This record gives sequence, structure tokens and C-alpha cells, in this order.
Amino acid sequence: MSIAEFGLWATLGFLFWKKKLYSRFPSMASYLALRVASMPALMAALYIQSQPWGRSYYAVYFFAYWAVYITSAVLLLFVCIEVFRSALSALPGLMKIGIVIFRWAILVSVVLTFSSISLVHHGLAAVPDIAVGLMRSVSVVELCLLAFLCLSMNALRLSIRDLAFGIALGFGVMSSNDFVFAALTSRNATMTATLQFAYEAVILASVGIWVAYCALPQAVRKPLMMPANSTIYRWNEIASALGHTGTQIAVQQPANSFFLTDVEKVVEKVLTRNLKGRESES
Repeated sequence: MSIAEFGLWATLGFLFWKKKLYSRFPSMASYLALRVASMPALMAALYIQSQPWGRSYYAVYFFAYWAVYITSAVLLLFVCIEVFRSALSALPGLMKIGIVIFRWAILVSVVLTFSSISLVHHGLAAVPDIAVGLMRSVSVVELCLLAFLCLSMNALRLSIRDLAFGIALGFGVMSSNDFVFAALTSRNATMTATLQFAYEAVILASVGIWVAYCALPQAVRKPLMMPANSTIYRWNEIASALGHTGTQIAVQQPANSFFLTDVEKVVEKVLTRNLKGRESES
């Protein structure tokens, strides 16, 4: 199953590069390159350290595996931002302010996750605890992103065949798989446990979803047409106006002697009325 998974990752990377999807999702392309390049090396290191003569190479596999794990978690955060930006590309105002809010949400999620980690081990042995905590926060962000896209597909005119939704769907399935596996498996489970095969099968299905999305023709996103009085249009205009200074208007200040001017006008009216009264008497 691991060999089949590598074959799917390699096929996905080939399709991603052939269709030049790296220009739309560069972080996703980096993530695929990391998976394709690291899987053979990690599988070879795992085989070597499992042999009686290769026990001394366990440290190589340990640090290589968790380095790839942490790097993958960081790249997945950037992938989530790319998917979010692609989904809101038809509304540039909301996309601009949404990206800022999304980044702060990611930062808060990571900080809360690290603050709640209970380090069972100390020193270098604490690296797995930190890496798993980081990936857990990334998984929460991926599930929230998928929920957002499912709830706002009609408003954003986002097709279910769009690659942005396909990427979010695959990561959402993987995140759910990770949470279920972590809840049901024990800490010292072997790689030949029944649950391990089910976990790997879900991963194969997730990567297969991405291969299908990349192999099929890309859906052309229709222009977002909406009435001028729609709520989402007003939100987009308000978001577009945020951060812009706008046009400066010169306002003429009133004279400081406006009160004296009014008094002079009243006096002139009184004098004119008195003069007219005297002329009428004469």
C-alpha cells in the first residue's frame, strides 16, 4: 500500500506539472515535490533501521521523518491560504480582508495548540509531540476551510469540479482520517494493525481524488453576476474601500468674522427702513 501511495503521489505530481497548475497553486506544488522526493528516502531508511545490522541508523530515520512532517505542516498552511484566495478570486475586496483574517486565525490556532501541548518527553524526544501538535492545528484549519467552501459555494459560484474545492476536499478527508485514527489507535500500535490498513486506504482514496481532479478537464469558472443591491456585493465594496485613503477634498473654512457680518446686514436693513419712513412723512 505504501508503494501504491507513492505511485499515486508521483502520478499527481506529473499531472500537476504537465497542466502547469503550479502557477495557480505554488505551495501545493512544493508540497507534492516534498512528498514525491521524501517517500522513497524514508521508506529506504525505515527498511534499513528495521534490520538487525541497521539499528544504528534509527537516528537518521527519526530526524528525517519528523523534519519532513513539520515541513509538510508548514506548507499545508500556505496551501490553505492559496485555496482560500482562489475561492474568493471573484470578490477581490473580500479576498483581501479575508486573507488577513484567515492568517490571524491560523496564527491563533497554532498558538493555542502549542500552549495546550503536554510534553511527555524532554529534549529531542519532544520533537514528535511538537510536530503532532502543529499538524493537529493544521488539520483543524483544513476542516474549517472545507466547511467554509461547502457553505458558501452557491454565493461564490464555486463549482464542485473546481480544483480549489478538490484540494480542500482531499485534505478534509485526510484530516478526518487523522483524527479518527488518533482517537482509536494506541500509542504503541504496529504498522500491521487492521486500523493501520484502513488509515492507509483512506489516504489512497484522498490522493486518488486529487488525481481525478487533475486528470479531468478543469471547469471554467463563470463570472460572478449579482445585483447591485446584494449583500455580498456591498460587503465586497466596503472591503475594497478599506485601507484606501481616497480622494482628498479641499473644504473652504468660513471667515472668523461671520458674526460681525450678520450684524452689519441687520444694521443696514434698519437704516434703510428708517430712511424710507422719513421720506414718506415728508
